[in-house]
Amino acid sequence: MGSEGSTQDFEREPVPQHLRKKWLSMSLVWIAIGIDLSAMFLGAELGNGMNLADSLTATIVGSVILGLIGALCAYVGAKTGLSTAMISRFLFGNVGARIVSIVLGIFSLGWFGVQVGFFSSNMHTAFDKLLGIDLPLGVLSFVGGLLMMSTAIWGYRSIERLSVWSVPLLVIFIGVAIVAAFKTKGTSAIWEPIAGAPIPMGIAISLVIGIFIVGTVLSPDIGRWARTPMHAVTAAFIGFFVGNSLMTIIAIFLSRLMDTDDLTNIFIALGLGLPAIIVLTLAQWTTNTNNLYSASLGFSVVFQKFPKKWITVIAGLIATSLAVFGIYDKFLSFLNVITSFVSPIGGLYTAEYLLVDRKKFTFEGLDRNRNWIFRSLVVWILATLFAYMTTPSPDGFGLFQLTRVPALDAFVFAFIVQWIIGKIASKKG
Repeated sequence: MGSEGSTQDFEREPVPQHLRKKWLSMSLVWIAIGIDLSAMFLGAELGNGMNLADSLTATIVGSVILGLIGALCAYVGAKTGLSTAMISRFLFGNVGARIVSIVLGIFSLGWFGVQVGFFSSNMHTAFDKLLGIDLPLGVLSFVGGLLMMSTAIWGYRSIERLSVWSVPLLVIFIGVAIVAAFKTKGTSAIWEPIAGAPIPMGIAISLVIGIFIVGTVLSPDIGRWARTPMHAVTAAFIGFFVGNSLMTIIAIFLSRLMDTDDLTNIFIALGLGLPAIIVLTLAQWTTNTNNLYSASLGFSVVFQKFPKKWITVIAGLIATSLAVFGIYDKFLSFLNVITSFVSPIGGLYTAEYLLVDRKKFTFEGLDRNRNWIFRSLVVWILATLFAYMTTPSPDGFGLFQLTRVPALDAFVFAFIVQWIIGKIASKKG
């Protein structure tokens, strides 16, 4: 069993109890996933568009909400021991879940491509400014995609090993940058008033949540490795709260001290060119390898006769091709689409497990599961439409606002409606 445990990723069955992990190592995985360039660039924007107190408030409130949703979703993963794609079979039926798994897989691949584009764009700037080398974006995308694909191929334990040594390294480099910025500029710069119209608090909180809510919905993919549900809940809350807020807060301080939201240039101006390249590489690698990991778990439910390793290789090459051909240019539109479709799934399975019928969530019960469960499919479609109604144009209909975070609107709508319809259906049954 030892050799099997070292190579197998249990993509179509529960993770065995003797291989489950403690909360600390899992927290590091989630923190590493949360430490990414998009969080840093968001922090730089908030630092430039709000005063210090407001930008920190928005980051902390948004990160607490993310931590709570992530903990709720990870709890279901730990209790069942199953991936998000496998859990969806209890919601949508054995055949219906394949549709959901394809959607999860496609969006995770697209997001992988967007993040590779993010990485190559910043590496291009770094190489150009530091070494005077003008590397083509396509080449950087291809190399970055293969790098991030390598750990996803070997599964959770490979991601865990990468995270355990990369998180401390990232924290050290970022700490050096902050100290250097304070020494260069002093403390008075962080209190300077902003020029221009400030970002409204509601929108700022929504940006903090929106940038990572899809990751919380997919948290059973990591949470299923937890030794106990409490380990999963603790790790997910710490991981999403610290991982999401740490880089954003650091970037807020850096942007206010250096009076710019261009992070690559901030590092170079502080004389930290090489650390900047290392931070850029590690931050994207640890985050993006998880996107491909989730995609491969989703496709493993659909293509059950193919080994997950080969599914990951093929999916990784497709996603890397998307990056090479410039999916990054559609970043914001793609983010709105993915959040509208994926975030309701978290509301569906948490409501079904916690409030409707948790007894059916057993691996053995999957053989007796129906092929289609239409009530969940209907709620998913309605919740996705609801997200589009609260998404401002041009990416949505912009009919009204609820929480100002369309992804959170969809999660809450799906949770409430699934609970109500599920209770009605169970009484009739």
